[in-house]
Amino acid sequence: MNEKLVTVSRFDSYVDAELARQKLGDYGIKAVVVGENAGIAYTGAPVAQDIELQTLESRAKEALDILENREPQE
Repeated sequence: MNEKLVTVSRFDSYVDAELARQKLGDYGIKAVVVGENAGIAYTGAPVAQDIELQTLESRAKEALDILENREPQE
């Protein structure tokens, strides 16, 4: 199955994005954090650059419900 990833949330902090990813994992939703390394190459320090949390398109609605502190709807 070739299902695409969709962005379900954006963060200014990698830590916040990672906490959200772990929360989704607690509900069995696999997610990835992308964009956390942007800006390091030239400054040597992390720069917040629109860090995204992505999950499979089929689980996006459920993920949004969880991230908005609602119970997932089946």
